[in-house]
Amino acid sequence: MSSPPPSGYIRYLAAKQGLDDRSLNRQVWDHLARALRDRAAAAPLRVLEVGCGIGTMLERLLHEGLLTRAAYTGIDVQPEFIREARRRLQAYALAKDTGRARGDGDALILQTASQEVQVTLEAVDLADFLDRGQGKTTWDLLLAHAFLDLVDLPTVLPRLLALLAPGGLFAFTLNFDGATIFEPVLDPDLDRRLLSLYHRTMDTRRHRGRPAGSSRTGRRLFKHLKEAGATVTAAGASDWVVFPGPAGYPADEAYFLHCIIDTVAQALHGRPELDRGVLEPWLAARHRQIDSCELIYIAHQLDVMGYI
Repeated sequence: MSSPPPSGYIRYLAAKQGLDDRSLNRQVWDHLARALRDRAAAAPLRVLEVGCGIGTMLERLLHEGLLTRAAYTGIDVQPEFIREARRRLQAYALAKDTGRARGDGDALILQTASQEVQVTLEAVDLADFLDRGQGKTTWDLLLAHAFLDLVDLPTVLPRLLALLAPGGLFAFTLNFDGATIFEPVLDPDLDRRLLSLYHRTMDTRRHRGRPAGSSRTGRRLFKHLKEAGATVTAAGASDWVVFPGPAGYPADEAYFLHCIIDTVAQALHGRPELDRGVLEPWLAARHRQIDSCELIYIAHQLDVMGYI
């Protein structure tokens, strides 16, 4: 999915953590948990996460006890995300009984009564990371959470999978797959036009002059994984569904929704296909729906895991 505006992005990533927790496909997650628990523990599990953001996926794995002895490497292009990830992970360890965190720079060792995880965090563009490290290091587990719809699968996915050791696992979660829904409908024809154009901007997005993403990444993963020689062992829907309950939206999810509407605005502003004066009233109406706890938002996504 298109990236939210830069301002408030760290808050956006934190705001969607609970939403991601309840959206992850349980069958896929259980398959991953079993696969990790079945692996021999003679050496630390080597984990690479691309697009690690502020570290919420690592927090999730630690919280659910899926990493006991591990060497985790997380990369993200944004230095401020890496700084926030380090801060959050230190806080996670220190909040545990007997927990501690030690290390300098981008290296960190998290220790609790049942876990010891060496964490390396780096602010680097994925293309540069791949160019620099191809063939030098291999990992046992490759993670990409809400990220692969920002890259060109045909060219990037084979290079990512090549980083895995033989038999290595991959888990690609929250891959956008072509459906954005806002309810209540404001104007059926206008809503349809705007969201179709919004999805088209994902299909034409470019980074460093190269294709960068798709509005149908989820379904296309199967084809590209097969072509790369990977085996899919579990897959399922991981839709975002945000709606107001009796007390309004959960946690900070109203802020999350405002970011989503701002993302649509960022993608569509200045598009020649739109008549002047059409977009702004639509955006303002959607923001008002959030403020009055009326807006329901659904995004269709898929989770996929397997091995190489």
